[in-house]
Amino acid sequence: MSSKGFKAAILGASGYTGAELVRLLHDHSRLSIEAMTADRYAGQELRALFPHLASLALPTMQKIEEVDFSAIDVVFCCLPHGLTQDTISELFQKYPAIKVVDLSADFRLENADVYEATYGGPHKAQELQKEAVYGLTEWARPEVSSARLVANPGCYTTTCQLPLIPLLKARLIQSTDIVIDAASGISGAGRAVKEHLLLSEHDGNFSAYGIGNHRHGPEIDQVLSNAAGSSIIVSFTPHLLPFPRGILATSYAKLADGKSVNDVRGALDQAYADEFFVHILQEGKSPELKNVRGTNFCQIGVFEDRVPGKVILVSALDNLMKGASGQALQNMNLMLGLPETMGLDRLALVP
Repeated sequence: MSSKGFKAAILGASGYTGAELVRLLHDHSRLSIEAMTADRYAGQELRALFPHLASLALPTMQKIEEVDFSAIDVVFCCLPHGLTQDTISELFQKYPAIKVVDLSADFRLENADVYEATYGGPHKAQELQKEAVYGLTEWARPEVSSARLVANPGCYTTTCQLPLIPLLKARLIQSTDIVIDAASGISGAGRAVKEHLLLSEHDGNFSAYGIGNHRHGPEIDQVLSNAAGSSIIVSFTPHLLPFPRGILATSYAKLADGKSVNDVRGALDQAYADEFFVHILQEGKSPELKNVRGTNFCQIGVFEDRVPGKVILVSALDNLMKGASGQALQNMNLMLGLPETMGLDRLALVP
């Protein structure tokens, strides 16, 4: 092992989630970066793509087939969906003891038919899918701790699932007519050049997209259905904000008969009382992106709707942190038997 203890590889280090993992692991006392891959940039230094990381001593990026995984303990997989299934399957065939957190969507959906309908192609590792643990950390600690493959949740899904899961489990809200409006910074769209994300196209703009069919919808449905013990289909609409990072979600739900907004607040307070990364704000306070930017925290506000019998939940997190790389590290810490907050206890930079 390295002087830190565990050796990590980052597959797909040239994207935003890969670069964010590099930033996080630099401060981690037990994980060192021993290999980084980026097929298009193989042979190059990461500092050429991300100058903010120029001070770090990092391995040169390689193609995946060039990495000596016999020297690797853990893998963070930041490859696009569709590519990850074969890569991880081959990895486990050769190195069955290695631990993997997959940041793509390839192992999040339990139903192969739903995966194919959502992502436009068949799932090619269904046996491995049965083994994968959905890593919404606060609600899957025992499973994550003993897993060798964790499917890291999507950013939108994490933002809205954290406030809704405990309420569905406690039967405090109805499982029908849940509506979620969420807005994300443009880093959620990845680093590839896209015309509609150019500064001249998107600056000063605010738009909805994936209306009625966004690929995170089935993932939200799956997790909330498991929490409720019955089938749930939500109305989910994502929006694009004209700045780099952060997600703010507003979720609307009907209260169960005889239940109040105070009951909702009490249940959330109880569910997350001992959680380091999830904070229920004081009554009347609403989450703001600036207070979670660059952190692994999720903030949740609870409000009574002007429509009788309804509750409004506002949640905010950094889509590259608790929505991706931060939660991936949180999960990996558990998988390795390390303190869950190791390398993640940083605060937001305000103002």
